[in-house]
Amino acid sequence: MTGTTDAAQQRMQRWDAWLRLRTEEAIDPELPVVDAHHHLWDRGGHTYLPAQYLADVANGHQVLATVFVECLSSYRQVGPHPFRAVGETEAVAALVAGSADQSPTRLCAGIVAHADLALGAAVGEVLDAHAAAGGGRFRGIRYATAWDADPNVHGAYPNHAGMLREPAVQLATRQLVQRGLSLDVWLYFHQLDEVLELAGICPDLPIVIDHCGGPIGSGPYAGQRDTVLRRWSDAMQKFRRLDQVTLKFGGLAMPIAGFGWRALDVPPSSDQLAAAWKPYFETCLDVFGADRCMFESNFPVDRGGCSFTVLWNAFKKLSAGLSEAERAALCAGTARRVYRL
Repeated sequence: MTGTTDAAQQRMQRWDAWLRLRTEEAIDPELPVVDAHHHLWDRGGHTYLPAQYLADVANGHQVLATVFVECLSSYRQVGPHPFRAVGETEAVAALVAGSADQSPTRLCAGIVAHADLALGAAVGEVLDAHAAAGGGRFRGIRYATAWDADPNVHGAYPNHAGMLREPAVQLATRQLVQRGLSLDVWLYFHQLDEVLELAGICPDLPIVIDHCGGPIGSGPYAGQRDTVLRRWSDAMQKFRRLDQVTLKFGGLAMPIAGFGWRALDVPPSSDQLAAAWKPYFETCLDVFGADRCMFESNFPVDRGGCSFTVLWNAFKKLSAGLSEAERAALCAGTARRVYRL
């Protein structure tokens, strides 16, 4: 175990050294930010805990609050399996208790936890357990269903095709609606029709699409960016008038997006990121509008491609031509409304 821990720490040190090769001053530092999506974890020597997140944040951007999203960490080791994920909510609530006294950032003001929606109506008891554990921070569930037929497409979750179409899952979403909770979905671009169907079946369910709807640029999709972009864009158009569905713009610094930032000698600049992501941002803004779209850091996952300061500089540059109200919504307002912060 010690060897594994040492290796993880060495990787993180190399990662940090690479990120420091690119420095930028935060632009528009007075613009309030709510980070709509980040993680905290402790994975046998590979940690990302509140002090590490706050160190990333403490470089100029005015991050007022954040939303924690489940990441398979700190599960209970005993007890009924459906309730083991409640351990993550307990751990996060404990980690950030009293953090407002130490930082101007309301860390994990909202918690989006995990529950197995395949439980159907029985998931209600799990939701209530999350609410009891969350210290007033519990806001919803993320049901990650990202799946591709090619095993070379990375998936952290043991998923299979068509999960959102399962009757038990659709029945479980009614438990979310009854409790005023939202549903985050993490899937790939070729699965977006499943979200569309779920929205039709559950019209009162607030649904949040994570990571731009999962355009893939690696594995079997490497070298097919234009084709994937077209298929992704066509799928996104169907959400134009579905007010119950909002979108997180982010996740594009993950390796699966295929931009290859980590292979560069020097991390990308915010100008490089903004230029690469512009077609995606323009489509998201056109379909969802600023009032149904929010920026997310997806840290520490997207930290593999750029620093927090550079990432949010790119977001601010992408939105530079918009009105003050639109920028305020993208950077903070939409997340505040959707997650009741």
